[in-house]
Amino acid sequence: MQKLVVLIIFSCVLLVSPLFCQQANLSKLPAYHVEPAPEWTNQFKRNSGWFGGDGIFTIAKSGRETNLSKNSKVWFHFSDSFIGSVNNNIPDSNTIMVNNSLGYWENKGSSPSPITFSIPTNTENKPISRFVPPPELTAKGTYFWLGDGFINKEMKDSTFIFAYHIRKTGPNVFDFEETDVSILAIAPKQSNASRIIKTPLHIVHPQWGPVNFGAGIFVNTKWAGAKNPDGYLYVYGCLDKDKKLVAARVKTDFFTHFDAWQYWDGNNWQSNPTKISPITNHVSNELSLTQLDDGRYLLIFQILGLSEKVGARIGQTPFGPFGEVIELYETPESKNGLLTYNAKAHPVLSPKGELLISYNTITFDFWNDIKKDASIYYPRFFKIIWDK
Repeated sequence: MQKLVVLIIFSCVLLVSPLFCQQANLSKLPAYHVEPAPEWTNQFKRNSGWFGGDGIFTIAKSGRETNLSKNSKVWFHFSDSFIGSVNNNIPDSNTIMVNNSLGYWENKGSSPSPITFSIPTNTENKPISRFVPPPELTAKGTYFWLGDGFINKEMKDSTFIFAYHIRKTGPNVFDFEETDVSILAIAPKQSNASRIIKTPLHIVHPQWGPVNFGAGIFVNTKWAGAKNPDGYLYVYGCLDKDKKLVAARVKTDFFTHFDAWQYWDGNNWQSNPTKISPITNHVSNELSLTQLDDGRYLLIFQILGLSEKVGARIGQTPFGPFGEVIELYETPESKNGLLTYNAKAHPVLSPKGELLISYNTITFDFWNDIKKDASIYYPRFFKIIWDK
């Protein structure tokens, strides 16, 4: 009788364990703890030149998307950025805001060496945006905010960055619309776009409205350091008030061939972009996907885009299914009245055993507040430390 009971229990375990293990597998991280990363936050507390901005993304010049290495060289790119001088935390009257900018960093030791910012100027020696849309591509008054990017080893080591077409719709900080998305192609050893490529990646979904791809990418190739690579670049977009995540993919050697792109419809990859279906929700307009040591996929985002909480979900593949939201971190700046948004991971800045994560800060009355307090508008950082 005892053997029969054991056999029945064992049989039940065999029947339910695949589903149970799948759910548990997608809702639990390896043992970890989180800590602020002031060594990186302090990099952006600056009194001259670049002193504020958002939209921070990082690209290693090697093309590797994995951990920080001894000789890492990394490009930062930002969207709106403030250039000028700061005295007693107050920007001077000659401060200029540009719509995008670049920074460059080399790993030279245990503590981060300074970031060098690359700010072009016009004929009057005033700062200007690094990337400007040509008149024939966009309507007057349109400018570029930058999405994610990567170095494509299949295309002569060119850097590609997604560039959103932005148009102001009113005087307030959130009065804008993203009307389209292009791709900036940058030749090796250059920092200016060699080409600006028009794309069909601004998509109007029949149910959920418009979305631009480029919110985050995952380079699933051997040369980028992915585990079990399939050769695809996975590109993500965020749409609707529920912050739904949608996915597209393309082989890296066909990156600029838009008829080769595929879109996930919930069951299959297919060529019709209007059939995209959400793979999860509650994410942010900028985010990241990285791979855990065990091969699972870690999605990092600000919960619902603009909130005091940085979240994560774990996926079985780069396109899901994803588990429940894991609350990683509560942003301390929120308690001081700042809005925090667009969290993402930076594996190329992360030593082995850690994952560095940034988020941005702003205020509702930003245009007035920034004149009185330069500290409200630069990236903050914390890190996940994996417990051994």
